[in-house]
Amino acid sequence: MPTTTNTDEPDAPDGVQIDLISGERMDGMATMEKIRMILDGVHDGNIVILEEGLTPDEESRLIEVTMAEISPDEFNGIEIETYPKSDTRKSSLLGRIMGGDEPTTKLTVIGPANQIKTLHKDETLISALVSRD
Repeated sequence: MPTTTNTDEPDAPDGVQIDLISGERMDGMATMEKIRMILDGVHDGNIVILEEGLTPDEESRLIEVTMAEISPDEFNGIEIETYPKSDTRKSSLLGRIMGGDEPTTKLTVIGPANQIKTLHKDETLISALVSRD
């Protein structure tokens, strides 16, 4: 995971760090490794963008772990937005047998709940307002 920007240092740039994580990097990780990497970044105040997103089970587990870690003085939780699953599924029997019935998850954006606010979301756009604190 990239290092976080320390805004307490006099020469540190002021802003929000965005971690763009490829699907390739996530492929070899277990569910809890993915969750820990995401939450560690968000705890540091970063916005985490996943190229391929999480499975529904992984996303549910992320929410469970996040709820357990919420602390009023330290961690307010996460904001998570995912593009909807693609509707371009193969509807034929052969397509389903060949695995074409599996929808693909698109880009997922995760950030600290107190720093990111979704302004608009549709099937092709996620628009968010990000603040430093």
